[in-house]
Amino acid sequence: MTQPFSYQTSFILDKSHFGECFDESVQVQTPITMYRKGALLTLIGAGLVMFSELNPYAAWFVFSLGILEVVSSHYKKSWWVARQMLSKVAKAEVTLKIDNNCIHISSFYNDNKMQFSDISQITATENGWLINRNNNRHYISNRCLDKSAQAFLQAKIRK
Repeated sequence: MTQPFSYQTSFILDKSHFGECFDESVQVQTPITMYRKGALLTLIGAGLVMFSELNPYAAWFVFSLGILEVVSSHYKKSWWVARQMLSKVAKAEVTLKIDNNCIHISSFYNDNKMQFSDISQITATENGWLINRNNNRHYISNRCLDKSAQAFLQAKIRK
């Protein structure tokens, strides 16, 4: 009979962790799809500013919103990491527990228990693991896992 697996560790949500999460979990987009919304808002806003009798404040707002969307698309990673670093979870200690039944990630602000029966897919990445559950993606870095935990997740992929 096999031994039940149990692993527990803790880590801090810092800038390097958020950067790694973004790098490993972002879905690559073509430039056309990435800038489409910003370009459209900018063109509509420019049209409203130049050719419309609409309140100038509203027209300039739409134009500015389009420019902001283009800039946020260009600096997507920096924008996302900065938002995470300004959130309440930045610098929080997270406890990760993995056993035969579930992956449990908890902190002062969040408690997420993912049963392996509810997980639709586990994907190994270069630096960690992407876990798909209920149309949500979660990322676990190899920096906080030892070799036995990585081997356990690899075995879960094969099942």
